[in-house]
Amino acid sequence: MNHSPSILLVDDDERLRTAAGKVLATDGYRVVGAASGQEALEKLKEVAVALVVSDLRLPDLDGIALLKQARELRPEVEVVMITGHASIETAVEAMRLGAYDFIEKPLDSSALLKTVGKALEKQRLTNENRQLRRQLQQRQGVEALIGDSPAIQAAKQLIRQIAPTDVNVLIQGESGTGKEIAADALHYLSSRRDRPLVKISCAAIPETLLESELFGHERGAFTGAAAARPGKFELADGGTLMLDEIAEMSPQLQAKLLRVLQDGTFQRLGGTKEIRGDVRLLCATHADIPKAIAEGKFRQDLYYRINTVQVVLPPLRERREDIPLLAGHFLQMFAAEMGRDVHAIAPPALDQLLAHSWPGNVRELNHVIQRAVALATGDTITSFAFAPAAAGAVAAATVSGDAANTNISIPIGTKMDEATRRLVRATIERCDGNKLKAARLLGIAPRTMYRHFSNPEQ
Repeated sequence: MNHSPSILLVDDDERLRTAAGKVLATDGYRVVGAASGQEALEKLKEVAVALVVSDLRLPDLDGIALLKQARELRPEVEVVMITGHASIETAVEAMRLGAYDFIEKPLDSSALLKTVGKALEKQRLTNENRQLRRQLQQRQGVEALIGDSPAIQAAKQLIRQIAPTDVNVLIQGESGTGKEIAADALHYLSSRRDRPLVKISCAAIPETLLESELFGHERGAFTGAAAARPGKFELADGGTLMLDEIAEMSPQLQAKLLRVLQDGTFQRLGGTKEIRGDVRLLCATHADIPKAIAEGKFRQDLYYRINTVQVVLPPLRERREDIPLLAGHFLQMFAAEMGRDVHAIAPPALDQLLAHSWPGNVRELNHVIQRAVALATGDTITSFAFAPAAAGAVAAATVSGDAANTNISIPIGTKMDEATRRLVRATIERCDGNKLKAARLLGIAPRTMYRHFSNPEQ
């Protein structure tokens, strides 16, 4: 066997230990011997072994105690028990507690080798599955932030760098830029990846309920609290807690969160018991927190606590070079999900994507591509439909960007075609007749501008 795994053989019977050791060594295994449970535990601390084969009856520890302590020292180690006929029930109990199997005395060489081989094969498959799962989690994490632009590459590199640490992270970015994906990546690339990742939006839950959601409550803590319930901090113990839209949290609740971050303890609502939690905190917001601090809406000391490291996700309009890559990814994904033979975006349609202002960022692009795939009549998307701007009691439209500082009045009740003509005309004029620049500001395709508005007086 070319990998030569090490096996720790534990038995106070020297003759049995020697005989079994020779059988295992002849089959290519490296064997480490121990005559007692304590000696076995010391060997486990010193030598990287793949498998423990141990007698259930030892002079100091019984096999159950050795099994528990061995799995604590090396969780990946498999354990096989050697037992006499009178101890079969104990051997079955050992299997319930995590032992792979047991072998009855007197030892049979072929049975020993067969059981050892199966235990090591199980360990190999478990390790492979764990590695594949971690690779998948990594791809689903930081690689889900799709893009080659310098801004997004810098964000991904920072995430890779800080993920293995336990520092608190503040993720900032407009709605739809991928803050939740960044949180996933920080968790899955950390040592906490096998523990819970718990998320909660501070904006989606009424203030009166948010404290209970975070810290839990005891029975009778408030009307309707018929039973005790753990909060998100308890559910995330040992793992990661993401607080989305942290800036929406009330000052009173901010003070309670600060206490948890300072001493690591909290109480359930209506309770008196101090609960200690081991949680890595990730916070996300699209708000300008320094401005909120200046306005007295956010605690400065809490800001320092949650902002150990800041990850900033750029809006899509500032990384337009990533739009073709993102569009291609979403096209492939939705075509596969819907079973549609749609595999290309025509150049004029791509122009539309590049010219759009993307107020909803990557999330909006995702929805635009999804809608286009669902409505496509061929294998190529030739145009895109964008969600209309909010309408209603709006009496003015603002031209934004480098050509800003001009307002145009559009009376309520103006027909859509006429309102569009006025806005386009004003934008072209403000851009000194540069229709390409005007098209980018308005989020329409340049071809549409030239085809329908070639005359600024139209």
